[in-house]
Amino acid sequence: MEASPNDRLHFGKMGFGCEHYRRRCLIRAPCCNEVFACRHCHNESTSTLRNIYDRHELVRQDVKQVICLVCDTEQPVAQVCSNCGVKMGEYFCNICKFYDDNTEKQQFHCDDCGICRIGGRENFFHCKKCGSCYAIGLRNNHRCVENSMRHHCPICYEYLFDSLKDTTVMKCGHTMHCECYHEMIKRDKFCCPICSRSVIDMSKTWLRMDEEIEATAMPSDYRDKKVWILCNDCNDTTEVYFHIIGQKCGHCRSYNTRAIGPPVLPQ
Repeated sequence: MEASPNDRLHFGKMGFGCEHYRRRCLIRAPCCNEVFACRHCHNESTSTLRNIYDRHELVRQDVKQVICLVCDTEQPVAQVCSNCGVKMGEYFCNICKFYDDNTEKQQFHCDDCGICRIGGRENFFHCKKCGSCYAIGLRNNHRCVENSMRHHCPICYEYLFDSLKDTTVMKCGHTMHCECYHEMIKRDKFCCPICSRSVIDMSKTWLRMDEEIEATAMPSDYRDKKVWILCNDCNDTTEVYFHIIGQKCGHCRSYNTRAIGPPVLPQ
């Protein structure tokens, strides 16, 4: 079975693959029976449909038919074209129905994630609690947050688990895109958008605040005023003297704190 004239007209100028991948085939989406270069091309296209009820995403494992870009033959999913014998992708995963000619990415399939990853299997491990593959340097060296990668980036709100962009794990264990993280730091935002913990070493900043507070006397009306605070970094509560510059945690010495009501004593 050959691709229809409309399919060939639509993709004839694409060359091998698309902006997401280099490959020698197109996929037929079983959800809408339309032809696309890849899953991401499908999702980008359907996400802008006028009728919101028509918007949907392709389940990669459901793809059954592909179209060879060399001879236009439509056929069941396989690495080699049944008609002309060309490899439709140097890397091929029969589980994800995934093709890619750029093997420098060092693709591998993670059974626990259920999808293909890049970067080389030997360079990653799967953290079962966090629910995703992390760089080997983070083994026993990160704070586990259950299913931390199966959420949206707190900055751009793109789903992280199968995002094409690089992600980073912050000190608190939450994750976001690397580019979103660096943009956040560039704008002097040093707290996790999810839990408010400090994401970098702030000890030098806290020392500067110590010096500023010591040099800034409060008016007599406020000099003996005390407030209860919750530390975002260690989650401890402390009663401290109020100061307009900031309140220092009595446990971990952080100024990443916020005022709270006094604890309720048991009756």
